[in-house]
Amino acid sequence: MDKQYVEEEKGVIFEVIIEPDDGRFHAFCPILKGCHTWGHTEAEAFLYIEDAVKLYLKSLIEDGEPIPSISLPQV
Repeated sequence: MDKQYVEEEKGVIFEVIIEPDDGRFHAFCPILKGCHTWGHTEAEAFLYIEDAVKLYLKSLIEDGEPIPSISLPQV
């Protein structure tokens, strides 16, 4: 399992996870339920999940839904 991050235009960063899956790579964003895709390579999966996250967020905005966020501990 490889954790990577997708940064959106407004500086919001979303964690994505890419893992091998039956000869391909499955990529998903844990905080965006149902936002996932596959690629033949890890790099391809990352490109596809970047697009998937952008489209998911665009859909939320168009529908007037809130953007999920992660609360990070303050130090």
